[in-house]
Formats: sequence, structure tokens, C-alpha cells
Amino acid sequence: MDRHELAQFLRNRRESLRPAEVGLPAGTGRRRTPGLRREEVAWRAGVSANYYERLEQARAPRPSPQVVAALARALRLGDDESAHLARLAGQTPPSRERPAAEVPEGVRMLLDRVGAVPAYVLNARHDVLAWNAMAAELLTDFAALPVAERNLLRLSVRFGEQWCRGSADGFLRQAAADLRQAAVRYPSDSGIAELVRHCSAVSAEFAANWHAHDVRGPQTLRKRINHPELGALDLDCQTLHVPGTDQRLVTFSAEPGSVAHDKLLRLQLHALRNT
Repeated sequence: MDRHELAQFLRNRRESLRPAEVGLPAGTGRRRTPGLRREEVAWRAGVSANYYERLEQARAPRPSPQVVAALARALRLGDDESAHLARLAGQTPPSRERPAAEVPEGVRMLLDRVGAVPAYVLNARHDVLAWNAMAAELLTDFAALPVAERNLLRLSVRFGEQWCRGSADGFLRQAAADLRQAAVRYPSDSGIAELVRHCSAVSAEFAANWHAHDVRGPQTLRKRINHPELGALDLDCQTLHVPGTDQRLVTFSAEPGSVAHDKLLRLQLHALRNT
């Protein structure tokens, strides 16, 4: 059980939930918090206000699975947020010491069979574990980078919008949410904590997203990739989970007939000439 992270997560989720969202009247008195009061969460979860207050103060004993489930319902948590809450409360055992680096052979084969679709594989720490020729042509030659630098988050905060620009719910927000969950699944992995420190120091946007304690799952993003020769490409970025692992296959695609799709076809010809 991570009492301090649990306390911060509960407080953040409570303050982000408005009374009207759960059918409570806003009341006429002035609220000291923009979200729900502690006693309102306790009432909705069926626990004492004193116990819930101690949870947010990191002083309470480990909540039971029933209390964890009740808190998730009271705070209207999604599936990813509920799973994160259970891990913080010590209801789910942590994973092994660090994220796996071995990519299943079938996934490696798929990378080479998706044609004009740039694709790569990430682990929970956002390390780039495998990629196809199209991803190298579109983004960067990952093979030329030191292994420690093959991290998508490091590259993103290093090059910023010169390299890639995401949608309104962009990449840095999603990366912070991913790392929040990874830090709980892999509490012994010092690399995650070091990555968070580095990126928070370099990027104020990432630091703000990290402190938001958001843990929602991967979304379909619209990204603009700034290629040095082809210019801007507006692409759909789709994330797919690799079964049996915490790895993800990330693909970039464009609607057939669009300018971006034509540029991807040109990029594919260039990649074929270089292989």
C-alpha cells in the first residue's frame, strides 16, 4: 500500500468531481473546495467521514477490496482509474522488477508486414523496443541512438513541437498518465522515477500533467509530424495493447487519398530503397 500516493490520488479525484455530476446540490454556502467535500465522498462510499479523512491524510490502515470498490463508485472512476486505485491500496501485487524489454516474435514480424504504416513497440516506461523501417523514416533512426536515449518521452520533451505536435489531449498528458500507472506496477524500477524527474525539469507541461494524477488509458490521438523533407503530416496515432504484456504497438496512418497518405507512400518508397 502506497499511503501517500493513495492520499494524493483520492484528493485529486475528489476535487475534480463537481457536486452536480453525482446528483448533489451545489448548496448556497461557499465551498472551500471546487469539488466534493470529504464527507460527501464518505457518504457516497458508505464509510465514516473520519476514516475517509484519514485516507486522504495517509494515516488510515489498508482499505478492504469492498471499500476500494465503493470508493471507485463514489468517485465515478473509470476502469483504468479503478485498477490504479486498487494497486495504490495494495489490493493488486506489483509486477516484476522492471518493464520487460523482450518483444514477442509475432509482434516483430507484424512490424515488417504493415506496409506503409509506421509502427513501433513501447514498454510501460515508453522505451522504444522495436520499430519498422517506416517509423525510422518518419520519426528518427532509433538504431543510431544509444539504448538509453530510445525513449519516446525523452525525445518528445527534447525536441518538442519541432518533431511532433499532438492533439488537445496530447502526448505529454497521456505519457504522464501512463507513467503514473507504471510507477505503481513497478515500484522497484528507479528508471521510471528518474525519467519523471528529468522530464518534469525540462517540460513544464509534462510536470503539470504529472501532478494532475490522471491515469486514463491510451486514447486515439491526432498528431502532426514535422518531417525534414516532406513537411507536416497530419496522422492518426492508434495504440494497441500486446496481449500478455504491458507493451503497446503504436501505429501512424492517414486516410487514403489524403495529402498525408500520399506522403506516407513516398516515405515507403524511400524506405524500400534504403533496405
